[in-house]
Amino acid sequence: MTERATHPEHYRVAIIGTGFAGIGMAARLKRAGLKDLVLLERANDIGGTWRDNTYPGATCDVPSNLYSLSFAPNPDWSRSFSGQPEIWDYLRRVAEDEDIVRHVKFDHDVEAARWDPEGNRWWLHTPHGVVTAQFLVSGCGALADPSIPDIPGLDKFEGTMFHSADWNHEHDLNGRNVAVVGTGASAIQFVPQIQPQVGHLHLFQRTPAWVIPRTDRNISSVESWLYRNVPVTQQIARKGVYWMRENYIFGFVHSPKLMKGVAALSKAHMKRAVKDPELRAKLTPNYLPGCKRILLANDYYPSLAQPNVSVITDGVSEVREKSVVSADGTEREVDTIIFGTGFHVTDLPIAQRIYDSEGVALSERWGDNMQAHRGTTVKGYPNLFLLAGPNTGPGHTSQVFLIEAQINYAMAALRYACHNGVDRLSPREDAQDAYTRRVQRKMKGTVWVTGGCDSWYLNSEGRNVTLWPGFSWEFALQNRKFDAGNYHLSSRSAARRNGVEVTA
Repeated sequence: MTERATHPEHYRVAIIGTGFAGIGMAARLKRAGLKDLVLLERANDIGGTWRDNTYPGATCDVPSNLYSLSFAPNPDWSRSFSGQPEIWDYLRRVAEDEDIVRHVKFDHDVEAARWDPEGNRWWLHTPHGVVTAQFLVSGCGALADPSIPDIPGLDKFEGTMFHSADWNHEHDLNGRNVAVVGTGASAIQFVPQIQPQVGHLHLFQRTPAWVIPRTDRNISSVESWLYRNVPVTQQIARKGVYWMRENYIFGFVHSPKLMKGVAALSKAHMKRAVKDPELRAKLTPNYLPGCKRILLANDYYPSLAQPNVSVITDGVSEVREKSVVSADGTEREVDTIIFGTGFHVTDLPIAQRIYDSEGVALSERWGDNMQAHRGTTVKGYPNLFLLAGPNTGPGHTSQVFLIEAQINYAMAALRYACHNGVDRLSPREDAQDAYTRRVQRKMKGTVWVTGGCDSWYLNSEGRNVTLWPGFSWEFALQNRKFDAGNYHLSSRSAARRNGVEVTA
C-alpha cells in the first residue's frame, strides 16, 4: 500500500472538528494525561458552528451559564443569552487555556476516514496528506453543513444568493429587494436585523413556528464579580437554569397537552406585535409547540408587521434570472436571495466520509435510519466515537450538556481499553439494536412524534433519529460508565503473542 510507505504521522486519538465537541474532548484527554492526539479542522480557526454562523443577530437560545463546558465556566458573559462573537471568543479562549491549539492541524478537511483492520487504525485522508490514529472521535455536529433546497432555476439567478451559515458581509442590503427562504431559528434572528435596511423583504414561510419571548438581560457587574471571585455562585446559577429547562420534558415527552400553555403564550406574544388578523393567521401554527423547535425572539413579530415585509405561505416553485416564483404562480422581482433553511441533520454529512473495513460508507450502512449505541459508537466501525450522534440532540436544554455526557462515555471506554490492554472495541449488533429499540419506544407519544408537524427531527419514514426522548440527566446517567459487556473487545498484542485474537 503506497500510503504505508510514506509513514504518515500516527496518533493515539484523532478528533475531527474544533467546536464544543472537539475542544471538549481534547481538553478532557489532556487533563487525563493523554497528549498523543491531533485535531483536524477544515477551516483556519477554532470554533465550528460559532465560527461559521456570523449572520446578523446570531445568538444562542440557551442561557450562557448552561451553554458552556462545565469544567470551563466563563464569568465574563455580558448577557444571559450570549451572541455569536462571545461564544466564539469563549471557545478560542478555552482552546488556548487548555493548550489545545498546538494539537490542531488547520485547513485539514477530512475527505475520507477508512478503517484498516490489518493495521488496527483509522487512515484519515486530508488535502495535505494522510494521518493515522488508533481511535477516531468525530466532533462534527448536526449544524455543520448548510442545507439549500433543490429549487428549479437556482443556477440561473443573476443576483446575489447565500445561506445564513455563509453570510455575505460584502453584499450591501440597503434598498434591496430580498427574498428570505425559510423561517427557522436563524431566520428569526437575522430577519429583524435586515428588515430596516432592505427596500422590501419577501419572507417565504413553509411552516410557521411557535415563537415565545426571549427573557434576555445584561449580566450585572455584581454578578460578574461573584462569578469570578466566588465560583460556586455561577455553579448555582447554572444548576438553576439546568433544572428549569429539565421541566420542559414533562410537556415534550410525558404530557404533550401541557404544550397548549406555550401556544397561548406565543399567541399573546404575537398579538401584541401583529395587529393585522390576516398576518396573524399566517403566522399561527396548526401543530403543538415543541413538535418543531420552539423559537425565542422579541423582535421577530414586530419586524414582520412593518410595511416593507410580505409573508408568503405558498413556497418557492421556481427561481428566474431576476425573480422568484411562488407556488401560486406569482412572480416577485428580487436581487438577493437568503436561505434560512437549516442544516443536514438526519443525514450527518460526516457519515458520507467514514468507511468501514469493506469500504462501505457509514451513511450507506445507515440508509435513512442512522443509529448508534448510546448515540456514540457504531457496529462495524471499530474505535469510532460520534459526538452529537444519532438521538443525542436536546429538544429542551443545552447540546453542550449532552456532548459532555458523550465525552464521559468515550473517556470511560478509553480508560477501559488502556487498563485492560484492549486496542479495538466495537458495539455488538444485538446491543446496538436493543438500544435503538429502547430509544424509539421512549419516543412514542412524545410531542415530536404526535405533535402534528413534519419537522427536521424526523427522517423520511417519520422516525425521530435526532433527539434524545427524555430528561438529559437520564442520558448523562447512562453514559457514566462503559458497558464492556455490550462490545466486541480485542487485543491484537495478545493475538500476536498467542496466535489467536482474544475477544470478550
